[in-house]
Amino acid sequence: MADSPAERSFPQVGETDAFADEVRRATQGESSAFGELYRRTRPLVARLVAGFGTLDADEVEDVLQESYVRAFRGLPRLKEAGAFTPWLLTIARNRARSKLERRTALRRMEDALADPEPETVPALPAALQVERDIAVVRQLISELPEGEEKKTVQLFYLEGQLSAREIAEQLGVGKSTITMRLERFRGRIKRELLQRVLAGRWD
Repeated sequence: MADSPAERSFPQVGETDAFADEVRRATQGESSAFGELYRRTRPLVARLVAGFGTLDADEVEDVLQESYVRAFRGLPRLKEAGAFTPWLLTIARNRARSKLERRTALRRMEDALADPEPETVPALPAALQVERDIAVVRQLISELPEGEEKKTVQLFYLEGQLSAREIAEQLGVGKSTITMRLERFRGRIKRELLQRVLAGRWD
C-alpha cells in the first residue's frame, strides 16, 4: 500500500491548531518544528510499530527512523496539516510490514540455498560462502535479459528498499506476479549454486 497523504485509517491524535501550525512550519523547513513533531508523535508511532511483535528492538528503531524520514520528506505532498498523525502512522505500519516481508524473503532465500553439500566438497568458511552467494546473485541479475523480471529482482535484491507489494504497485502489476518472478529467480540461484558446488568451481 502506498503511503498516501489522504489515508485516514487511524483516528487523529493531538491535531490541535498549534500542532497543525508545527506541521506547516516543518513543511517550510523549520528544523525546530521537525523536532517538535518527532517529540510529540514518537510514543504513538513506537507503540504501533512495537505491536508487530516479531520485530526486535533494533528493527523497531529502524522502522521508526525510516518512517520519519519518509514523512518529513513527503510533507509538501500532505494536503491537510491536520492529517499528519494518521498519515505518519500509515507510513510506519507500511514500513513495519515491509521489514517483516523482507525478513521472510531472506529466510526463504536461505532455505532455498540450504541443500547439503556433497561430502567430497570441502566446506567453505561461512563468511566466504555468504560473500560468494551474494556475488552469484548479482551476476545472475546482471545476466538477465532486459525486461520486467530483471527490473523486479533489481528492485527487490539490489535496491532492497521495497517490499513485493510496493514493487507490484510501482510496476503496475499484481503482487502474485511479483511473487512468481521472485520465486522463479530464486530457483535459478539455487540451481546455479548447486552446480558450482558439485563442479567444485568456486573461482
